[in-house]
Amino acid sequence: MAQKVILVDDLDHSEGDDVARREFPLLNRTFAIDLSDANQKRLSDALEFIEEVLESSREVKQASRSKKVADTSPRLRGYTATDVREWAREQGLDVPLRGKVADEVIEQFIAAHPDAAPAESAAEADADGGEVEAGGEAEAGTEAKADA
Repeated sequence: MAQKVILVDDLDHSEGDDVARREFPLLNRTFAIDLSDANQKRLSDALEFIEEVLESSREVKQASRSKKVADTSPRLRGYTATDVREWAREQGLDVPLRGKVADEVIEQFIAAHPDAAPAESAAEADADGGEVEAGGEAEAGTEAKADA
């Protein structure tokens, strides 16, 4: 027993011998739809228009939320936040059990413990030392050439 498959246009729901499955690319994806010849022509025209619009357009990127950068500079040298909290409690200062210790409390701790003051940053030390070394090497190289 033979069966007849009747395709129906997905846009206007018409039946006909010209209805066929049509594939089309759009935005790096491939889509398929059953269309008559007339609706295929409309789709082709629309895709040509969209392609023209995309060529004249530019993509808009969503703004990302900025991430809060953690303070990576050492605030204390040789001491921990627990040390600061214990000292502050001994001094009668109010400090939280956990979390950030107030800057004022840390400043008072450093005043009482000068050895806790952070050293100059590594970047500054490298920049200062790097200039001297580079100059020294250049002079040594110049002298060597002059002697030769």
